[in-house]
Amino acid sequence: MCGLAGLFGAADRLGGGSYDDLAKRMSDAITHRGPDAEGIWTDAEAQIGLSHRRLSILDLSPAGAQPMQSQDGRLVIAFNGEIYNFADLRAALEQRHGAIAWRGHSDTEVLVECFARDGIQRTLDRIDGMFGIAVFDRKTHELTLIRDAFGEKPLYYGLWQGAVLFGSEMRCLEAIPGFQAPMDLKALGDFFKYSYIPGDATIWQNVSKLPPAHLLTISPDDVHAGKLPEPAAWWDMEGDALSARSGGFDGDMQAAIDQAESLLRAGTARRMISDVPLGAFLSGGIDSSLTVAMMQAVSETPVRTFSIGMAEDGFDESPAAAAVARHLGTDHTELVLTPQQVQDAIPQIAGVHDEPFADSSQVPTFLVSQMARRDVTVALSGDGGDEIFGGYNRYFQGPRVWSRAARLPAPLRRVAGGILGGLPGGLVDGLVKSAGSLAPAELAAGRAAEKLQKLARVMAMPNESAFHDRLLATSDDPASILGYDARLSSLPDRLDPRAAELSFAERAMLIDTENYMADDVLVKVDRAAMAVALETRTPYLERDLFRFAWSLPLELRAGSGEGKTILRQLLYRHVPQELVDRPKAGFAIPVGRWLKGGLRDWAETELSRAALGDSGLLDVDEIRTRWAEHLSGKRDHETMLWNVLMFQAWRRSQTNAGNGK
Repeated sequence: MCGLAGLFGAADRLGGGSYDDLAKRMSDAITHRGPDAEGIWTDAEAQIGLSHRRLSILDLSPAGAQPMQSQDGRLVIAFNGEIYNFADLRAALEQRHGAIAWRGHSDTEVLVECFARDGIQRTLDRIDGMFGIAVFDRKTHELTLIRDAFGEKPLYYGLWQGAVLFGSEMRCLEAIPGFQAPMDLKALGDFFKYSYIPGDATIWQNVSKLPPAHLLTISPDDVHAGKLPEPAAWWDMEGDALSARSGGFDGDMQAAIDQAESLLRAGTARRMISDVPLGAFLSGGIDSSLTVAMMQAVSETPVRTFSIGMAEDGFDESPAAAAVARHLGTDHTELVLTPQQVQDAIPQIAGVHDEPFADSSQVPTFLVSQMARRDVTVALSGDGGDEIFGGYNRYFQGPRVWSRAARLPAPLRRVAGGILGGLPGGLVDGLVKSAGSLAPAELAAGRAAEKLQKLARVMAMPNESAFHDRLLATSDDPASILGYDARLSSLPDRLDPRAAELSFAERAMLIDTENYMADDVLVKVDRAAMAVALETRTPYLERDLFRFAWSLPLELRAGSGEGKTILRQLLYRHVPQELVDRPKAGFAIPVGRWLKGGLRDWAETELSRAALGDSGLLDVDEIRTRWAEHLSGKRDHETMLWNVLMFQAWRRSQTNAGNGK
């Protein structure tokens, strides 16, 4: 729920406004995250201002309003998210400290009282929730920013003109009069490589994302010195994973399925606590189907489910979702969109994100959120299942591809990659279509040319680490389309040295959980849903379930040749196998095809020489060449072109909002 913002430091250097004025400016920038109410708390002597936008989910009365003070008056909190086990925390707090005169029944009140009476770290150790938190200690004058374990809720911060600015979205910081920050060109290069900006970097220099499972405590001395301390981890994700793995699961397949069901059912039930209408996204895939099955198992009434489809071959999962909904007996709403309807929505969606973001499934995610919001305020989703339980093809196909490719000398791999990559996209798509059922399932499911070209790229890599990073990258040679010398990241390099003992698949899952899931998947869902004031929750992002997953033998996650073995077996208990075992279309759109059709005029405008040259950051000739190759069918440059288009659209949204830099 909600959004938060604030400033800590001298307000007189921030455009001359008062703390109340500046806190309100920041709050107004994220009204969409919390349209139900606004709250502001300031202390000019302590040089602090907190603001909060409320999307009322629990305790709809004024007793749940924020910013909220602890009963002893020492702590003030602004909190974005949900604490799912707040009732248990409340009971345990009373058991330790005696009866408490509660003002209401909100999770915010429980959270601030736990912080005040038990301390921040002890409280975080016990929490099951998603959150971005700002808590100010009126005794020590310290501000602490906290982000949840997996990064479901965002929190940005940065120093500007002698003050710390922070908020749920970067537009909070941009709302400060005169705010200017130069573009981070390394972060931009990483965007063109991965289609999102990984890690704690943002598109602006001196503005950071607080990493998942981290907190940052800032003192007045830090602010006056103009230098912030490094964030500290309050939970060691990698350490927990390795510890669970070394302990191992003590049981057989049936015991593992039973344990998975127990944990998922309990976690789902906690995520269904709400004082407003609640539903779920249902794609027909394993993760969302299992989420809905668990919801229906603990619900006395039909669960509201929502799915969206597109009238495009290989991209419409709505019939599968409808079949699962019928079997589970949900109250199902389905919307099948024409290509034109989806295309019409694309230009506006770039403005939903704070920075360049180019996961094409952002479009259907926004549209299904928009549809669901007409009937519910909270929606459960299946996000996190792929990363934690081994659902992506690269976990089980990657090791096989590399083991075969590594048998060839590097020069031969490069030659083979060049031959495959040089095949015309139209020829590849035609051959796959002609082969019909004989074609490999992954190619037949759509985007055959793009997938073959990705295979060509990874085959040419010199070693396993480079091979792994190329699998994670979405663009072919991103530095070649940039008009400056880009220093690009390598995500495998981010992994803790303690994980050296892990297999290829295990390393990939851990890297994805910390990077792709946190900085792509969860960003996509949060921004799309909160843009229409819809809260999303996922049962898969719970630390006990994470530990359980990492205690399982690899074959119960990504060792079966199809992924998510344990979740698949559990789903068979609730949904017939024939509804589950089918090729997955994926929650995406046929960007490459549409760029040659309905999106061509829009793309031509954004990819014109004048438009591309406007920023001075892109290699106009190279991009124009690839655009021509794509239109002719010579090569499939779908992802690279989508990255460029989303960057261009984001720049336009910044200019329209008055933030052109």
